[in-house]
Amino acid sequence: MDEGEILSLAMDHVAAAGPYSAEAGYLEVDGDIVPSPRNRQVNNLAVDRRVRELAGEDGPVTVPGRPRGRALGLRGFERFHGYLVVTSPSRPTEAERSLLATLVRHTAAALSVAFAHRRQREDALELHRLRGERTALQGQLISVVAELGYQRSVHALMADVAASDGGEEAITRALHGLTGLPALVEDRFGRLRSWTGPDRPDPYPEPDPVRQDEMLYAVARQAGPVRVKDRLVALVRPHGEILGVLALVDVRGEADEHTLRALEDGAASLAPELAHLRNLAEVESRLHRELADDLLAGTDEASAYTRSEAVGHDLHRRHYVVVVQWSNRTADGSFEQTVGRTASAVGMHSLLTRRSDHVVLVTDDRPHPRALYEALAGETGTRSGTIGVSAPCDSLDDIPHRYQEAQRALEVRRHSHEHYGTTFFDELGLYRILGPGNDYRELETFVHGQLIDYDSRHHTAMVETLSQYFDCGGNYDETAESLAIHRSTLRYRLQRIRDISGNDLANVEDRLNLQVATRVWKIVLGEHG
Repeated sequence: MDEGEILSLAMDHVAAAGPYSAEAGYLEVDGDIVPSPRNRQVNNLAVDRRVRELAGEDGPVTVPGRPRGRALGLRGFERFHGYLVVTSPSRPTEAERSLLATLVRHTAAALSVAFAHRRQREDALELHRLRGERTALQGQLISVVAELGYQRSVHALMADVAASDGGEEAITRALHGLTGLPALVEDRFGRLRSWTGPDRPDPYPEPDPVRQDEMLYAVARQAGPVRVKDRLVALVRPHGEILGVLALVDVRGEADEHTLRALEDGAASLAPELAHLRNLAEVESRLHRELADDLLAGTDEASAYTRSEAVGHDLHRRHYVVVVQWSNRTADGSFEQTVGRTASAVGMHSLLTRRSDHVVLVTDDRPHPRALYEALAGETGTRSGTIGVSAPCDSLDDIPHRYQEAQRALEVRRHSHEHYGTTFFDELGLYRILGPGNDYRELETFVHGQLIDYDSRHHTAMVETLSQYFDCGGNYDETAESLAIHRSTLRYRLQRIRDISGNDLANVEDRLNLQVATRVWKIVLGEHG
């Protein structure tokens, strides 16, 4: 069957797709648009001229005495083959438009086969393959109405998935089986939840928060699935709130109307599942927050341990209190979720709550000096954040006081030369005793360090030596004379002080901390200790 016969066959079947009438057909021959002998003769010159003006694009055509005329391009695998000009006395339905589009696609495909067959006739094996393809395409052309069955099967399959409570993986498996394309689910922030099909990225790319929000906004403005680069994306948003994304990876642009419908139905089936998971997460978050609030305020140990077991958190371990504040983010539920999700991603097991201007974590291990800050900087898109970490909590009764320490560490960092980053309370040195509300317990904690412990164990006078050294302004001769020791002995003791305390007397910060500590030891603790 040659191109003219295929075109005639397509014109014969136009009426089977809906309220359509085939007015004219055209084939592209050596760069020219050639009318079919089947074309109507009335005013054919005006129609011919309009079709040539379209230059390969679809467009409206005025056919005298006929309503709703349109020229539909027949685009094959490698080339443009011609046009079908159809009219419709009534507005077709979505299904009828879909059937007509399928008819046009199959006609173009059949024309491509015929064109290839005509060019490669000398190759018998290739001719045999093309005849087989031609027969199959002609059979599809004649039975195009059967495509409606595909749509029904999509609905039925998605209904079965929803009824079986199969969840995200069941839906991506069903979509992949229906379309042959990789199917995936991402959460609202662009993180992968499920993938079925080949070519899954490993590792999955880390989402950019700004671009993710822009993509969601752009897709939300349109109805139905939207192409975003090599993906077809459908939002999962029950009651208008975006909970995730269902997508098909369509690198070659092979998706048709049926594929889009399957994706849309899949998103509708996934919405109740994600809404249910969201509700469970909110309940769990509330229980965590209530327990964290009680721990920060002070609570009964037995009750706290029981409640922590119920939410899957081990309170028997040593804990730290972590306070997080970001200059461009208010401490609302969204930022609390961001902090919690990021803390989990860097391996922190925490109870989470929030205050008016910061988020608080009660975490079961000493945080890494940089991991949480760097991860939050990447998540929020800015480095203008401050994190304060308390000293370790050896009992639940310590937590309220450790919360104050974490706040103190955060405030010291915010008012320092470098406002942003992570500060640990037990590394503050002098700043630990400069804030309001401190008592002699904090002074003793600051002073009773390694030097005093060393003197107590070895009956030495390292602290006295250091105090005299500072009182003499760092003068070796005056210090040695006041202590009645040789200069070399003094040098030895100062070196031992460096080794024991880990502080460098040449460092301004270390020197200041040690001098204040010896003053407190000599004056304040001498009276109250």
